[in-house]
Amino acid sequence: MGKEYTVQEALRLAIQAEKDSMDFYRRAAAVTGNTRAKKVFELLANEEVAHLKAFFDHYKGPEFGDLKSFISTPPNVENTVYAALEKAITSDTHEQKALEIALAEEKACIDQYSLFARDMVDPLVRNIFQGVVKETQQHYALIESEYAHIMGMVHESDQDTYVRE
Repeated sequence: MGKEYTVQEALRLAIQAEKDSMDFYRRAAAVTGNTRAKKVFELLANEEVAHLKAFFDHYKGPEFGDLKSFISTPPNVENTVYAALEKAITSDTHEQKALEIALAEEKACIDQYSLFARDMVDPLVRNIFQGVVKETQQHYALIESEYAHIMGMVHESDQDTYVRE
């Protein structure tokens, strides 16, 4: 059985995860040469800011300060996801690798936030986590679509053209 979290513990973990994701997407957008992938990363970074705000509005701890200041703090370069991106940047296929890292990270967030939502007693906070799970699932689908595009795979909009029943 997993660890049970208080509302504040779950919010603190979610705030840090969203900040790490925002930093990851901002860095990925900054280094990618592919215009379409850059737009995807920028969109995702902005959506992570919205998630941060939703969690921040209910968090009562002092360690993050105010939202604007927290968002502008430097990335946590010790974060394994961010470190993996930095390593991937030296590769010729860094867009592909960044998308692969993003898929794994979004999946982990979906799993973690689903657990938080399930265990939340406070209905308002539970609804926030449930909403972020849905948005994160949309992120996953967007990243998966962009990954298929980068890899030259058949895009879902073209499946009727290429798939025979």
